[in-house]
Amino acid sequence: MDSKLLARVGAAVFVGLAFAMTLVQMREEPATRPDSVPIAWVPDGDPLPLQIKACAEMGELALSSPDCREAWAEKRRRFLGVDHPEAYSGLADPAPPDTPDLPVPAPVGKQRGED
Repeated sequence: MDSKLLARVGAAVFVGLAFAMTLVQMREEPATRPDSVPIAWVPDGDPLPLQIKACAEMGELALSSPDCREAWAEKRRRFLGVDHPEAYSGLADPAPPDTPDLPVPAPVGKQRGED
């Protein structure tokens, strides 16, 4: 048997199977969707999840809102388990640590004394 003929027969069988499977899928009834979406449980007395959700709905305006920044800082503090809330307050930038002056290395492409 010629290899071209075998390839054509294989391609025809593949197309026929794909067509048959498509017809079978089209005849099936679509799956029913649930009527309501389950709501996540929110603990009583904790306003943080509702505040985070409200900030998420605000979009880019939430970036400039101090209330949203404080809510995100509290969420980070709880998630990371930091004991001091001041450690991750989004309102104040901490001062950079004191680093010793390190010598600047020479450029890689040129050696000293070369021009």
